[in-house]
Amino acid sequence: MARSVSAAVVTAALGISACLLTASPAQAATGAVTGLAGKCLDVAGADPADGTPVQLYDCNGTGAQQWTVGSDGTIRALGKCLDVTGNSTTDGAKVQLWSCTGGANQKWTVTAAHDIVNPQANKCLDVTDNNSANGSRIQIWSCSGGANQKWNAPTGNDGTPSGFVVSEAQFNQMFPNRNPFYTYSGLTAALSAYPGFANTGSDTVRKQEAAAFLANVSHETGGLVYVVEQNTANYPTYCDWSQPYGCPAGQSAYYGRGPLQLSWNFNYKAAGDALGIDLLGNPWQVENNASVAWKTGLWYWNTQRGPGSMTAHAAMVNGAGFGQTIRSINGSLECDGRNPAQVQSRVDAYQRFTQILGVSPGSNLYC
Repeated sequence: MARSVSAAVVTAALGISACLLTASPAQAATGAVTGLAGKCLDVAGADPADGTPVQLYDCNGTGAQQWTVGSDGTIRALGKCLDVTGNSTTDGAKVQLWSCTGGANQKWTVTAAHDIVNPQANKCLDVTDNNSANGSRIQIWSCSGGANQKWNAPTGNDGTPSGFVVSEAQFNQMFPNRNPFYTYSGLTAALSAYPGFANTGSDTVRKQEAAAFLANVSHETGGLVYVVEQNTANYPTYCDWSQPYGCPAGQSAYYGRGPLQLSWNFNYKAAGDALGIDLLGNPWQVENNASVAWKTGLWYWNTQRGPGSMTAHAAMVNGAGFGQTIRSINGSLECDGRNPAQVQSRVDAYQRFTQILGVSPGSNLYC
């Protein structure tokens, strides 16, 4: 199940697959958002005016602490939106209440890891100076995993972390025979690594991107059945000794693993560096930890062009179409008439998944 690539291309494609193979969106949820020291996200003075600071404060059950986490990515209180001041993307930019505009500085992803991320800035909602005193201002800051960036926010009535367009029920419908390793919680826990994924653009675009990613994953893994490459004879072939870091885990350690079948030592090195995980030294994490496995798939989807001219993420959010995601993942072996059956397999999965999510598949499905 692993793709043979030129070893000279350090961030080339991941692995060819040798394995061929309507529900409503999550509802908005309202309640308190609790964080550091069990205190609440609070609108100062319960003042609904534009520009009112958002702070940490003892929970008191008032409307100033009742936040609606919407499926549109907004978080609202007192009829207005949680807003990054001045549309800033820099560390330390303060968060305020403001009339809802639909701007990217008012979009948030609530992750299963309890981060609240502004995808435009790729930064986390943060209590300034880790100070739990009443009145401590809320800001955005580079995500660190610290306690001052962890929040308990209301979720939709199906338990889906707000901001992700695929519910657990829809995920299970897409993959009825999946390997228990590929958990929904592992996927949602991985989303914080790339908060722009399936969270950029209109509701239609976000659903199309999620369907496109999962369709390619389905093709690569035989419907989320295979965790590792099935052809063990290929295992020794994915070590490029010309790389200065070599293959510290061993000649045969870098075979295809995970939802997009990550393979080659240089891909494990690049993915690990991007994710802050030592995958070069311990590639087995990808087959032992569902969240790590999903993160490697999201890493490739969001950052690597492979044999294509754009990342798969860019293809979906910029309207290039599903066909360009195929090109980015395995275009050199499938596109331009090289293997139309493989392309059709991916397209079939994409059309099936968009139907489950209740959205049009759009145009330009083939490559």
